[in-house]
Amino acid sequence: MNGKVNNEELKLKMNEFMNIMNEKNCLNNYIDPELYDKFNVKRGLRNNDGTGVLVGLTEIGEVHAYVIEENEKLPVPGRLRYRGIDINDFVKGYQEEKRFGFEECCYLLLAGELPNKDQLESFKDLLAYRRELPSGFTEDIILKLPCKDLMNKLSRSILSLYSYDEAADDISVKNVFSQCINLIAQMPTITAYSYQAKKHYFDGESLFIHSPKPELSTAENLLYMIRPDHSYSKLESEILDLNLVLHAEHGGGNNSTFAVHVVTTSGTDTYSAMASGVCSLKGGKHGGANLQVMKMMDNIKENISNWEDEEEIFEYLCKILRKEAYDKTGLIYGIGHAVYTISDPRAVLLKEKAGELAASSGFEKEFNLYTSIEKLAPEAFAKVKQSDKIVCANVDFYSGLVYRMLGIPRELYTPIFAISRVAGWSAHRIEELINGNRIIRPAYKNVLPKVKYTKLEER
Repeated sequence: MNGKVNNEELKLKMNEFMNIMNEKNCLNNYIDPELYDKFNVKRGLRNNDGTGVLVGLTEIGEVHAYVIEENEKLPVPGRLRYRGIDINDFVKGYQEEKRFGFEECCYLLLAGELPNKDQLESFKDLLAYRRELPSGFTEDIILKLPCKDLMNKLSRSILSLYSYDEAADDISVKNVFSQCINLIAQMPTITAYSYQAKKHYFDGESLFIHSPKPELSTAENLLYMIRPDHSYSKLESEILDLNLVLHAEHGGGNNSTFAVHVVTTSGTDTYSAMASGVCSLKGGKHGGANLQVMKMMDNIKENISNWEDEEEIFEYLCKILRKEAYDKTGLIYGIGHAVYTISDPRAVLLKEKAGELAASSGFEKEFNLYTSIEKLAPEAFAKVKQSDKIVCANVDFYSGLVYRMLGIPRELYTPIFAISRVAGWSAHRIEELINGNRIIRPAYKNVLPKVKYTKLEER
């Protein structure tokens, strides 16, 4: 009994001490915001006009949202290019030929050019050949240590692949390319198996493991592996494939890709670099943004009685912006982007396909609510913020809805983003290895005055 009492007393004492330490942390780590202006600090690596600080060059992805005329930044409809090819042209090209596009997208990003028919078939065969996980990996790494958060499980699994690679530390371009192909091929399998393990161990559902099929595309295999009955429609696999294409690359400046660049410059292995990308992508300000959209939409649907009443929708959006509703942050998730202003080309493409899926799956009413919010949010922003800043729906606004219509569980939303974006990360890692010759090390200025050390008994 005394031991238990002492333990409780110790626990209370430690909690009190932690509270004191927390107060000191908050107090002694605060920096006066005016100092950032004084020393011209590029917070978030952003210039004063909101553009990103130029820290590198790339030939992989290009995000275009404005032009400079007479030293003035003028917004234009958003454009996205993969290796110089407009994303609209790329998507139109493979869709008109009634093919899946993600595998071709991966080839384009990695090789720097479009494949011919034979090259594309060989690349698809290569991915199919490497989809199987190493012997014992599923049992020892995935099933024996399940995780409630699939992004944490994915990063841990990627790091574990290091132990199965005899040339894990070889950072020659040839070896890194081979490692990247493995990750592009295996991440859907890891994600599907991790999801099944999570459902079994934490939710009490039956465990089933479906091996990937070589004749199926990445999108088809993903649906095949996560669904108990294996079934999916042609339209479902097509729209998931489109989602993978649209998320595969977004320039070198997005948070996760930049993280991969930074870690790559240290000379570390591929698995560490890619795990850093996954860890970055998990954040709600980056890859987890579509989950924020879905949570917000749940709230909107609960608080708006008539989904067709634009006036009611508008007023509730204004309440959100005034921090009177939902999570009181004043943010309409899925509206606005760090670069795009007039339009996000990914959102435009995904919205079109989402409308098609909604019409065939009974989601027309919900889809119409999304389009109304997209239309009204900029007006609400202008009214509440008293600003003429142009904002548009970003890709996260519609991607969550697409996953919902596909019946994909929310815990898979961000991992699917990672399954796609690993193609871009791979291309950027290789580009950095070929062209980079310096470790990325920006500067931080210390603004704390000198403090004299005093002996313990004098404090």
